[in-house]
Amino acid sequence: MKTLFISIIVFCAHSIMAQTAVTKEEQTPYIEVLGNSEKEIVPDEIYVEIVLRERFDNKLKVTIEEQEKSLMKALLSIGISIDRLTLSDANANVVKINWKKNDLINKKEYTLKLSTAQEVGAVYTELDKIEITQANIMRVTHSKLDSLKKELRIEAIKNAKEKADYLLKAIGEQTASPLIVKELDNSDGFKVIQSVGFRGVRDFIGNDKDSVFEPELKGVIQFQKIKLHCSIYVKFGIK
Repeated sequence: MKTLFISIIVFCAHSIMAQTAVTKEEQTPYIEVLGNSEKEIVPDEIYVEIVLRERFDNKLKVTIEEQEKSLMKALLSIGISIDRLTLSDANANVVKINWKKNDLINKKEYTLKLSTAQEVGAVYTELDKIEITQANIMRVTHSKLDSLKKELRIEAIKNAKEKADYLLKAIGEQTASPLIVKELDNSDGFKVIQSVGFRGVRDFIGNDKDSVFEPELKGVIQFQKIKLHCSIYVKFGIK
């Protein structure tokens, strides 16, 4: 009986302490704000997938090796280093081109890393000249994306503090220390625009309304800027 009585006293004590803590927190004056920051950046890393396939020109086979030589020569002619061209796969693939026969065709996939829309335009022009028509822009991003995201987070939390300051000043109060800081789901805001694919330079400079390119002037093409956004929730105490 004594043990039961002691247990009841301990339980009651814990309940009283919990209620006191909740009451104290509820009585603490606070302000909740959302800090935001945005930035637009021009992508400086553009990845182009180039696919070479054996083909026939007037019944003469144009081999992968011949196309590779033409591709590398074309890239060097416009100042693009061969080091920026890498094989997507370790080995060439073999693709069946006729289901009724046993004809096989070789295929190689390359990834070419470029820096500007001007380089992309020049590459597509050269690809068109040497009749390599399967080239798609895989994705665009920025070389300093991680550091830019950090800057956005700092700007967002500063924006939250500034917002709390002027709102409280309007009613004669002051901002105290933050009670809660929470970064919201910024996956969409931090998402890098994915580009669409093109086949050949004629399509590349076409009028596709869904393209990631923006015609600035006649004959000039520019990538859409990457849009970044960050939101941070902050709960500040009030002095």
